[in-house]
Amino acid sequence: AVAEVKLRDDQYTLDHMRAFGMYNYLHLDSWYQDSVYYVDQFGRVMNLSVTLDTALQKPREVFRLPTDLTSYDNRLCASIHFSSSTWVSLSDGTGRLYLIKSGKRGNSASEKWEIMFNEELGSPFIIVHSVSFVKSDMNSVAVLLLRVEKDELDTKGSGFHITLEWVTIAEISKEGDHRYEVFKRRILQGKSVPHYAAIEPNGDGLMIVSYKPFKFMQDEDDKLEENDNAKATNEKKVVDPLYSWQQTEDDVTITVRIPQDITKDDIKVRFSPDNLSVTLKDQPPLMEGKLYSSVDHESCTWIIRENKSLEISLIKKNEGPRWPELIVGDTRGEFIMDSSQCSEITESLMHLTSEVMNPNPEKENPPCNAQELEECDAFLEDSTSLCRFDGDTLKVTHVINLGSNQYLFSVVVDPREMPCFCLRHDVDALLWQPHSDQPENMWEHIATFNALGYVQASKQDKKFMACAPDYSYAALCECLRRVFIYRQPTPLSTVLYNRKEGRQVGQVAKQLVATLEANDSILGFQATSERLFVLTTKTLFLIKVNSGN
Repeated sequence: AVAEVKLRDDQYTLDHMRAFGMYNYLHLDSWYQDSVYYVDQFGRVMNLSVTLDTALQKPREVFRLPTDLTSYDNRLCASIHFSSSTWVSLSDGTGRLYLIKSGKRGNSASEKWEIMFNEELGSPFIIVHSVSFVKSDMNSVAVLLLRVEKDELDTKGSGFHITLEWVTIAEISKEGDHRYEVFKRRILQGKSVPHYAAIEPNGDGLMIVSYKPFKFMQDEDDKLEENDNAKATNEKKVVDPLYSWQQTEDDVTITVRIPQDITKDDIKVRFSPDNLSVTLKDQPPLMEGKLYSSVDHESCTWIIRENKSLEISLIKKNEGPRWPELIVGDTRGEFIMDSSQCSEITESLMHLTSEVMNPNPEKENPPCNAQELEECDAFLEDSTSLCRFDGDTLKVTHVINLGSNQYLFSVVVDPREMPCFCLRHDVDALLWQPHSDQPENMWEHIATFNALGYVQASKQDKKFMACAPDYSYAALCECLRRVFIYRQPTPLSTVLYNRKEGRQVGQVAKQLVATLEANDSILGFQATSERLFVLTTKTLFLIKVNSGN
């Protein structure tokens, strides 16, 4: 039977359920066609590869975990990820990570699973993703580990937080001896289990889709440094503006506060067509620099007001255009707008707003009618975001707020690229392929499943979702027995009319339901271009969806 690990009494939160209770125990090896793996109760990694439907083999053992799993109380499920066509990352669920060189898998002559790295990495985790890459002639494997940990400081929330540990293991040669060792460990922390987390193929960055944000936990030294920086910026913020300025279409008026004991003779104001300089006594200039635009310097004047402020009048050379700043790059001044200018701006923006909701509904189709949405369409996490983290600076380089674009599932289309993720867009489901090496095309829309977003929302018992790597169908399964398959539209061989509208229908998208003969709950679900693999505790079902070429 499959080595299923049930949730313990102390794993009661939604995050435990998401990470471990809804874990997919069936692992698809995308580097080879129709090849799936699971771990059984004896700690054996079992593989089923399909070459011909007529000659199905039994699952075969490819590797056995050295630890006796039954003796551990607080272990998690074993997890596998295929880092490349010859590397496998494996966890036994006790906190130990194995890196295995497998040779070309599925070929009995070259396949031999050898442990290259085997180390205890702290409390139990599951492997979320891994990649193998070569950098500066050094072979490395980066692995992403997920843990749900007790958070003593969290009194208001669930009492747990999620950590993602990004571990890089590299080949280090000492005196002609090649060994794999931990090269780098970095930890991110967040408050919700990520929907999607993947390392970029070159190991340079990380992408995460999650409801609550993640951030890197820094070492103490970095923290102190950051605090100092934060303090410095906070102190800067408190400073009062050095001067204030106003403008009309033809002039600019600057007001500068000056100390009580300053007289007219202590003040030097120098005007030139593009520059302004103000100096008090023998101090360094109070204001100095290039003006945003040219002035008529011979007509400019200055005067000391009774309330001990210096007032400078500049006459604009080009009447009309508004200046966004006074002295280029000088942020110490405050621009004050008079009421007529405020109302002018408000008026210019009036066409974008309206006093009434949807004032002219007949004009075009309304953008969205909330009445059409049903209760099952609502989902809690409408503030989900997609973030990209840079591996060197550990800073976020991109943030995309997914808003109402609900995350549905992820799928590997090309194993050399990052996994794709599928989001709901209105009633449809769109598949996005990340390209970490193309900054101007970082997420590419590669496929659409019409109406899938709408259909899946009504399946309240759904457990897993997937689609074929060639996008020919999408599928979802419930916790027990039922599997739904949604094919892409295909041309019809016969003539079909839509009776309501009287128009001929050219394409039909078929929906199929398969009911499995099993009473055990579904533990694993994977789709390939031709087949669906469904795993229960004691049975592995194969459903032939497409007949191949």
